[in-house]
Formats: sequence, structure tokens, C-alpha cells
Amino acid sequence: MSLSTTSRTSGDPVGYAFAIGGAVLFSSKAIFIKLAYAQGASTETLLALRMLVALPVYLVILVALLTRNPSSRTLLKPALLLPAMAVGLLGYYISSYLDFAALNFISAQYGRLVLFTYPFFVVLFGALFFGVPFSWRILPGMLLAYAGIVLIFGWSFLAEPDGLLIGTCLVLTAAITFAFYQLLAKGQMRQLGTALFTCIAMSTAAIVAISQSLVLSGPGALLSLPSEVWLYGLCLGIFATVLPSFMMNAAITRIGPRANSSTAAFGPLLTIAFAVVVLNEPFTIFHVLGTALVIGGSVLFTRAERQIRASGG
Repeated sequence: MSLSTTSRTSGDPVGYAFAIGGAVLFSSKAIFIKLAYAQGASTETLLALRMLVALPVYLVILVALLTRNPSSRTLLKPALLLPAMAVGLLGYYISSYLDFAALNFISAQYGRLVLFTYPFFVVLFGALFFGVPFSWRILPGMLLAYAGIVLIFGWSFLAEPDGLLIGTCLVLTAAITFAFYQLLAKGQMRQLGTALFTCIAMSTAAIVAISQSLVLSGPGALLSLPSEVWLYGLCLGIFATVLPSFMMNAAITRIGPRANSSTAAFGPLLTIAFAVVVLNEPFTIFHVLGTALVIGGSVLFTRAERQIRASGG
């Protein structure tokens, strides 16, 4: 990437606005998931309900895109369609399922902080597998953030150890798969366009998630859900799926996956606030210190990332 291009993308206020908005809305899903779990919903049923709400929206948008721009139908050939579907499964089904499952074992705020490490994986995997230059200037921020996570993990292990390890492993794997999604999605969006790719990716993930629930539990599991769970599912589908997916993908297109991931600090802060107020989760001095370290590490990471982009690195 040239210096002029780097400067243009790194200073794009609309791109960063999309990235911040998407991060905040995506992180709100942990609260809705926890509230639905409290009503007895299972991971598979809740994920299917989220996608059942979101799927019609994506299908309507997909039909509108193909109707308004008939030439885009030529893009729906296997060589382009199948990779987009695979990337969508990775980011919106596999990563989401791992994230949903993790919240059976860990608090919403701890889960968001661990998932928040995905920007570091974006940089690491970008350097290892995608030829993106790696700079050691980002290392202090990464170490500081992980120190905060270790601190909260230590407190949680002493206070509520049951399921902590498996929950941490699940959400950390979700962060890894989501990082790969971000790196792979940009190439797909360049070929298909942001809106078309998003519709294909989310529709594929939605169909698989709904099918999984029907196979495991049958349609009765969805029909017998309490009205509160349907309400949480509606919020998950619209406010934590449809809106942020388009915002995040638009941000990736405008400023790139690394810059987009560097704005993710806004999400955990909102999640923590709602987890304490709505879910009555504890927020001790260890949570304060750990969160401060994670957010402080993110700030250092973001500054280093922007300096690297500004210098063309």
C-alpha cells in the first residue's frame, strides 16, 4: 500500500465511525445472550433464533441488490460464491457459536475482554499468513492488554473457577476465528462488494445455524420459547447482527481490517457497564485494574497501529 493510500484510509472519519458503531453493537449481544440463558434458552436454539430474525432482512436486501443491479448476478458464480459462503461460515457461524457457548461458563464482561483480543490476532495472522508487515512497536500494547486479562482470570479462578477454563478457551478460539474472518473478508468484499458479500455470508451462516437447531431440537424448541426469549432474539438479530455486520464490513472496506480492529475498545466498555447494571455481575478492584490494563493496552496498540499505517509500514 502506498503512503498516499495509507494516509487516506487511516484518516477516514466515516470508516472509523462505522468501525466504532459496529464494535459497540456487536458487543451488546453478550447482554442479550445472558438474559436469554437466564430464561432457559440453549446455545443452539438462541443462535438459531438470532439468525431466524436476521435472515429475512439479508434475503430482502440480497434480492433488492440483484434486482437493482442485474449485472451483479454475474458475480454469483461458484468461484466467487463458494469462498464467500465459507468465509461467512467462519465469521458468523463458527465464531458466533463458540462465543455463544462460552457465555454458558463465563461472565459477559470477561468474555468481551477476551474476545477483544482479536485485533492482536489480526496483526499476528496478517504477518504470518497474509504478508502484512509486522512491527514490534505494537508489542507493548498487546502485553499490557493480556496482563489485564490474566489479572481478571486469576480473580475469577479464585472466586468462581467452575467452567472458567473451558469458557476462556471457547471465547479465545472465537477471537482467533473472527480474526481470520476479518483478514479473509476484505478480499471477498473487493470482488463482490460489501453489501453483496455481507448478505451471502450472513445468509449462509443463518441457514446453517437454523438447520442445526432444527436437527438437534426440532421446530418445537423454537415455538415453545417464552416471549422474553423472542424479544432478546429480536434484539440479537437486528441490533447485534444486521446493523453491526454492515457497519463492520463497510469499515473493513474503507479503512482495512487492521485499522477496523483497532477501534474495538469501545465495545467492551459498553458491555461491562451493562453487565454490571443489568446482569448484576461483580465489578471488583481486580476488574477495574484488569479492564484498565486491557483498554490501556488497546490505546497503545491503536496508536502504534496508526503510526505504522501513517509511515506506510
